[in-house]
Amino acid sequence: MVEQAELPERESMEFDVVIVGAGPAGLSAAIRLKQVNPDLSVVVLEKAAEVGAHILSGAVVDPSGIDTLLPGWRDEADHPFKVPVTEDRFLVLGKKAALRIPNFLVPPLMSNHGNFIVSLGNVCRWLATKAEALGVEIYPGFAAAEVLYNEAGAVIGVATGDMGVERNGEPGPNYTRGMALLGKYVLIGEGVRGSLAKQLIARFDLDKDREPAKFGLGLKELWQVKPEHHKQGLVQHSFGWPLDMKTGGGSFLYHLDDNTVAVGFVVHLNYKNPYLHPFEEFQRFKTHPAIAKTFEGATRLSYGARAITEGGYQSVPKLSFPGGALIGCSAGLVNLPRIKGSHNAVLSGMLAAEHLAAAITAGRANDDVTSIEDSWREGPIGKDLKQVRNVKPLWSKFGTILGVGIGGVDMWFNQLLGFSPLGTLKHGKSDAQSLEPAAGFSKIEYPKPDGVLTFDRLSSVFLSNTNHAENQPSHLQLIDPELQRSSELAIFEGPSTRYCPAGVYEWVERENVQTYVINAQNCVHCKTCDIKDPNQNINWVPPQGGEGPVYANM
Repeated sequence: MVEQAELPERESMEFDVVIVGAGPAGLSAAIRLKQVNPDLSVVVLEKAAEVGAHILSGAVVDPSGIDTLLPGWRDEADHPFKVPVTEDRFLVLGKKAALRIPNFLVPPLMSNHGNFIVSLGNVCRWLATKAEALGVEIYPGFAAAEVLYNEAGAVIGVATGDMGVERNGEPGPNYTRGMALLGKYVLIGEGVRGSLAKQLIARFDLDKDREPAKFGLGLKELWQVKPEHHKQGLVQHSFGWPLDMKTGGGSFLYHLDDNTVAVGFVVHLNYKNPYLHPFEEFQRFKTHPAIAKTFEGATRLSYGARAITEGGYQSVPKLSFPGGALIGCSAGLVNLPRIKGSHNAVLSGMLAAEHLAAAITAGRANDDVTSIEDSWREGPIGKDLKQVRNVKPLWSKFGTILGVGIGGVDMWFNQLLGFSPLGTLKHGKSDAQSLEPAAGFSKIEYPKPDGVLTFDRLSSVFLSNTNHAENQPSHLQLIDPELQRSSELAIFEGPSTRYCPAGVYEWVERENVQTYVINAQNCVHCKTCDIKDPNQNINWVPPQGGEGPVYANM
């Protein structure tokens, strides 16, 4: 492998603010920076080949963030918010039956009145046009792979990954050195479990005195259904079967326009049973009598998966660090019971932008803008997350029925009285620590896919349009191969072969030896392996820029 000293010097570009990630948070930050000060130079790096290609969400969007960022958007003809929510349904599923929870029992903050069913990828594409119209530079296909620091240890920029590196780590014939993008400040909006965010949280101890970050795995399909099975604007959430009452998770059906329905399934990644197979649970969910009828005669169009932040208020790390800040899902700002985070992502980008613009105007650079951290809990983001802060720990401690019930009562207390009699509960173990040895569980037998309503992982990954060049170093880094064999396989019976929603990991017998095979070309960038591996022995880093899934209308 070529030593760092032998590599050609990076070319560099300087900006006032460098933003990593063209998601709702990053693009909103870029827009707000230019709104506050049009003279600021702002660049946004996006690892996908085009803006929105790696964005996957339900999504029912609370427009409060967009209303604040772009007050006149509703008068425009080209916005993506075409389907307002017309009906809310909440179901508890048994194996064969479904019980609908009356809407009057559901805390008002769970209501989707005034929200919109959208493709979040299309929202990001729309926001990108707004940003570019203001003079923001957006570079899709460039994955930020390294944080750059000055001698004092403050962040001064990021470097994009080198291109054309071959599997052995050596530069190939088409090798190109990554570029350094330097800024007075850097905003990290990579999304859930970002590789740079993870490094910065560790380096600056941003999670000190915080609860462990918590996550879920969200799986989603987009279907074209028969007109008689479609009800534009319907939002349906459910929990219960096929998960047992000790395993957290839930599901959704969102009816968009053009007879399309988004169906999704979320499994909380603090599950204990290493035999649990989230993808297969999703396929089983679709066979429930209350669900399957929607998909009679329908055609599956797309598939994707990604991790979701679930820790909420007590898990949000310190947002600011010397030289920048975390925003959006990199900061863990999802409201779990509402299954919404894009509104907080937009607001966090705006908040950071306003404070950075003021700092730059004051002549500051590369310092810790602590006012970002000092102010968010008192604003709309903090208020949104604080009133639901106990739902996740209650669900984890007491299971689905009792935990969700107590969580609902707690939300009523917070909304009506402004406080919780429970205070702020702790999460306890990380999701990796929650997995228990296989000896304490029985294998779960899942039915074979029928190819009509239920499918296998590889045919599903095909619909995600995922692509990676094979002759490059794996972006899924196995830290200690022997530990994987002695623990992940011997103790936990190979859970990575099940929790991965893309079939990346396999244990294969070769010459009487179990060999760990990583099919990195299948990876849909969900980051579940980085989160759930019981030994934290898998490190997800960005592949070459532009690679990964190419989601359309997801």
